[in-house]
Amino acid sequence: MIADDVVERVRQAADIVEIVSEFVPLKRSGGTWRGPCPFHQGKNPNFSVSPSHGSYHCFVCHESGDVFTFLRKRLGLDWPAAVKYVGEKVGIEVVDAPRRAQAPDPNAPSHEALAAAAEWFQTQLRDEQGGQAAREYLASRDLDPHAWHRFGLGFAPRDGQALRRYLRSLGYDDERQLEAGLLVVREGETEPRSRFRGRIMFPIIDEIGRHVGFGGRAMGDDQPKYLNSPESPVFQKRRTLYGLHTAKQAMRRVSRAIVVEGYLDAIRLALAGLEEVVAPLGTALTEEQAQLLTRYSTSVFLLYDSDEAGQKATFRSGLELLRAKAAVHVVSLPDGEDPDTYVRSHGRAGMESQLGNAIDLFDRQVQLLERRGWFSDLRHRRTAIDKLLPTIRAAKEPLTRDMYLARLSDVAKVDKATLSSEADALTEPGMRRMGGRPAAAQGPHDGDGPPHFEGPPPEFSGDSYDRPEPSPLPPPASEQRAAWTPRKKGYRQGPEWHATNVPPRPRRDEPVERAMVRAMMVDRGVAERVAERHPPPTFRDVRYRELFDALLHAPLEDDLEQIAERLTPDGLRALRELTEAGAYDGVAADIGLNLSKLDVRLLETRVEEIRVAMRAATREEQDALMRERLELEAEIRRLVPMRSPRGRPKA
Repeated sequence: MIADDVVERVRQAADIVEIVSEFVPLKRSGGTWRGPCPFHQGKNPNFSVSPSHGSYHCFVCHESGDVFTFLRKRLGLDWPAAVKYVGEKVGIEVVDAPRRAQAPDPNAPSHEALAAAAEWFQTQLRDEQGGQAAREYLASRDLDPHAWHRFGLGFAPRDGQALRRYLRSLGYDDERQLEAGLLVVREGETEPRSRFRGRIMFPIIDEIGRHVGFGGRAMGDDQPKYLNSPESPVFQKRRTLYGLHTAKQAMRRVSRAIVVEGYLDAIRLALAGLEEVVAPLGTALTEEQAQLLTRYSTSVFLLYDSDEAGQKATFRSGLELLRAKAAVHVVSLPDGEDPDTYVRSHGRAGMESQLGNAIDLFDRQVQLLERRGWFSDLRHRRTAIDKLLPTIRAAKEPLTRDMYLARLSDVAKVDKATLSSEADALTEPGMRRMGGRPAAAQGPHDGDGPPHFEGPPPEFSGDSYDRPEPSPLPPPASEQRAAWTPRKKGYRQGPEWHATNVPPRPRRDEPVERAMVRAMMVDRGVAERVAERHPPPTFRDVRYRELFDALLHAPLEDDLEQIAERLTPDGLRALRELTEAGAYDGVAADIGLNLSKLDVRLLETRVEEIRVAMRAATREEQDALMRERLELEAEIRRLVPMRSPRGRPKA
């Protein structure tokens, strides 16, 4: 047997792209690599390998898995052989030996004592008289005996010596119980007693299934409402996520993770079938928890309570996840709802709908600022930019950072290059850990303007929702520059194709096929790049399809006049329209984004086919179609994470 920690080390060290490319010719496509599927012998690049997820997926035959799964299916290896194969590649020795041959774990007695305590707490919950109040409380939260058993729920009675006596009878002395956090010696007392009394008990289990602590919830007015085990050699709260030991496989399967605030929220979602859910043992995620979570999925949905505290925790957690290179999505439940109550009322389908409506973390922050008019004048706009820059700085994934800058440039009407310089002016070491701004720059109030806040935007209580529409501002400098004409070798600009107006920056609402053809007219290499993933027949507009095909297959020395001679009348008219619109002044990011949009278009077509197919499908078929749909939608969110409407929300 190979130790779990060795498997995880090998998995984390493996370069799945390098290993898969030994068997499949791969080409980079944004954040993933594409090639023909080796499982159904495909010829088109429908096989996607994601280095950030450590996984692969075919959008035709739907084969998917991690690096070990790929080797087992491709080479016919068993599990130990696949792990050893990868271990040799990454330089980690993998020993397949019985666990008894491994060095003894010095913390094993604490794990065993905690597991024994968990069994005892479960027994107390089932006690006919002693556990009655606890059972009534759980019933009021719509948790039946099946849920108690599945999640190991228990009850700690008021008797402060009962657990101590039981564990001592099993051979665990007071020293071991104190070290495991099960006993406590109060100030002024000499006799230890149980830390947890009169509480519903939630066992906390680590990543590989060992008991490390407990969370105890008071049933009455006792304080604190929740009491966790203390820090110990086996339990470090900042490094532990509730439910991860069962959620990690589901995260890999559906390519997403859901983070909620509390134990009951996590249990409710898991009972509804959303098993990829975890909860931090506090309000917001820590750096270590974010790193732990992104081992299993880099697409994270934050599903916190809808109150002000939940919103603050959402943004603090979001910053940590961005630093861990995750794609962060925010789910906003109706006012007064939390995940537990919402799922109880609306079921899994209702929660799936809410997850489907999630928006990117940065878009959510912009949305809150826009709703309260923070971009309505120059003074508030400057403040709004300051609020958003910490999120841009936290984004360690280059494409995400670039998209955030583009979004802020669009909404604030400030040149993207200027914003990038401002974001680069301060680095993480010079900023507050949770806020991102220098301590000296933060204050409680800015004259008579909106109050400052640390880190992500708060609720902005008291801000008016009915500010007037922003007055028009001068365009960014990037939109005022003079026209330029491409001078690439092989392109002769004849008078018929000369642009007489100042070329506009490519519009965000410009049809993607039109934008791509304009880029091809400037750089024929773009045509080859697009054709690798989306050949001309995939273009829906016949005019742009014809132009794409002509630009792709024309000799490199042919200029636009020579290409025009081979076009149909419709194609020629389209070419004239594009040249009269001015030269394309897009950058590589625009081309990459449009390629992603073309990818998304194909995926959305399949999603729509699934929606239609589900109406006539059986229950089993519906489950399979829903899993495929969730995978496709996760890929869509990864490719174009910011897809929310940009219009001004109604008051």
